[in-house]
Amino acid sequence: MRWPKVKLGDIGEFKAGFGFPHEFQGKKTGQYPFAKVGDISTLARAGELYISKAENYVSSEDIEILKAKTLPAGTIVFAKIGEAIRQNFRLVTSVEMVVDNNVMGLIPNTQIIDVDFLYHFLCKLDLYQYIGATTVPALRKSVLENIEIPLPTLSEQQHIAAVLNKIKSIQFKRDYAIKLADEFLRTTFLSMFGDPENNPKQFPIGTIRDLVSSANYGSSGKASEHSGRYPMLRMGNITYQGYWDFTDLKYIDLDEKSKEKFLVRKGDLLFNRTNSKELVGKTAVFESDIEMAYAGYLVRVRTNELGNNHYISGYLNSAHGKNTLINMSKNIVGMANINAQEMQNIKILIPPVNLQYKYEEIYKAVRNRVGTYIKSKTELNKLFNTLSNQLFN
Repeated sequence: MRWPKVKLGDIGEFKAGFGFPHEFQGKKTGQYPFAKVGDISTLARAGELYISKAENYVSSEDIEILKAKTLPAGTIVFAKIGEAIRQNFRLVTSVEMVVDNNVMGLIPNTQIIDVDFLYHFLCKLDLYQYIGATTVPALRKSVLENIEIPLPTLSEQQHIAAVLNKIKSIQFKRDYAIKLADEFLRTTFLSMFGDPENNPKQFPIGTIRDLVSSANYGSSGKASEHSGRYPMLRMGNITYQGYWDFTDLKYIDLDEKSKEKFLVRKGDLLFNRTNSKELVGKTAVFESDIEMAYAGYLVRVRTNELGNNHYISGYLNSAHGKNTLINMSKNIVGMANINAQEMQNIKILIPPVNLQYKYEEIYKAVRNRVGTYIKSKTELNKLFNTLSNQLFN
């Protein structure tokens, strides 16, 4: 769409934050929230659009001593120093507040530009490309002021922002429904099997090895983005919560001899053996009828007559399981690793197999319902990105 372009410096004013000495920190209430990068990141990750609170508060007297100035409601705030810039998180202040010197705010001239329209434009903008040539990544006010933005009429801006806000609102509701389902499954797991720390149901204690018939590494063959018969599952296809994301797949060909070794089948558990310390050990049960291969950073697990992969996955994705994985992972050249043998040595409660299968039934029933929300969320993401690209690029 063809609209005139103006510079950000012409439709608003950039304001840097202020130093926040340690002796002023720690107040949980006060006149003004004093937001740091962490406050912005936490809320943005949760899908929030606005910021009205922070971990620290200050009074008018504090502001005077600090020689700081508040930002009005309707200011768009974001990180301006360090690797946090790369996260590209933005929030709109809904109350008057102060920000620290790692944060910058853009105060829009609302006679010219709609706040939410500007917010959506900035969210599409990768600010990391504008960092200066310094040891520590940093954004300069003079550079930001010269970035161009398309400028429809104010009424058009408001209409565009309303549409994008509506999509965002529905996305948030879908995310919330998925989160509730996750919490329900975790609660159900604890209710059925008890806390592994104190084993209130007095189940026998063994290791994952006791429940497993095989644990094999995937293919080290090179996958292609465009050619190959079989999609190849890689570590990025398993989410932290223990689900699947097939939006980024590569492909590989396998000869007859390799098919049994490197294809997965419905009910197989895939364990991510190498990743960052926070992500190593991601686990999910494969539920698709599509033939897929799996890469070498994954371990394919099949159970014996005593085990059920949904039970094993439920444990490894529980809070206790995640903590166990973090504590046992070994760092190798910047990556963390838990090999197939170490994974099988993880201690686990061994409840009756019929109870494990009962959990699988509950898990599948919940996931079938959640699948509708995930599909809707995916379509909403596509719609939002398409509209944003058409409007702002």
